[in-house]
Amino acid sequence: MANLKEIRNRISSVGSTMQITSAMKMVSAAKLKKAQDAITAMRPYSEKLTELLQNLSATLDADTGSKYSDQREANKILVVAITSNRGLAGAFNTNIIKEARSLAANTYAGKQVDFMTLGKKGNDILKKSGTILENNNGIFDDLSFENTSEIAEKLMNLFSEGKYDRIILVYNHFKNAAIQLVMTEQLLPIMPPKPIEGQEAKTTETFYIFEPSKEEIVEALIPKSLKTQLFKALRDSVASEHGARMTAMHKATDNAKELRDSLKLQYNKARQAAITNEILEIVGGAEALAG
Repeated sequence: MANLKEIRNRISSVGSTMQITSAMKMVSAAKLKKAQDAITAMRPYSEKLTELLQNLSATLDADTGSKYSDQREANKILVVAITSNRGLAGAFNTNIIKEARSLAANTYAGKQVDFMTLGKKGNDILKKSGTILENNNGIFDDLSFENTSEIAEKLMNLFSEGKYDRIILVYNHFKNAAIQLVMTEQLLPIMPPKPIEGQEAKTTETFYIFEPSKEEIVEALIPKSLKTQLFKALRDSVASEHGARMTAMHKATDNAKELRDSLKLQYNKARQAAITNEILEIVGGAEALAG
């Protein structure tokens, strides 16, 4: 019967785990809807602003001199790794950490590569193998454009002052609840627009009239666009986190249910065998007394 008691304890334990994972799945599903609506509404604005930024950057001459589009040799690189503060989200954080390490070990091998981590999980792992310039866990406690702007301004200053030649964002792009794509996106310097294959590159002068002047647009539009780009990456990451956690907890709940059913079957078989043995012992004892 000691074996039966052990199985009962395991069934109870698995049942408790299943309740927890099911609750976490429902919480993530509720948060996912809000985060998904936020990133879906923001993407068209962000993409159009980035397009305008790239076209504007392409028209700036050396005299106009956008300090954010200065293409220098990439000797000092800052990788901004966006993870989460909590785990239990499948490979959500692991994929970002792998990509950040791959950039340091392969893409920019032999260069100075430092990390800025937004999220506790990335900081906990990357600090063991690299230099963490700064870690910000609190950004996700109150994610807003104002809070994001402070981080973006630090990154812009680091680039404009020449402390880093390239700043790369690594984050999860939200596709749907089950799929998150790891994105490696260059924040600085500003990338020129990519020409459409089969078409000659066109200057923006044909399409845009600058009012009041390019210089003033550089001072206002470019910083705003860079802040928006970082804010979109953070919102993408938040939506991806909830989607990844919801999927992971759904799978964990299903696995717990299968294990619980298997343990119940094992328990019933063991209980049936124990009852059968007791009956045989009683019958055997009765026959012995009768004989």
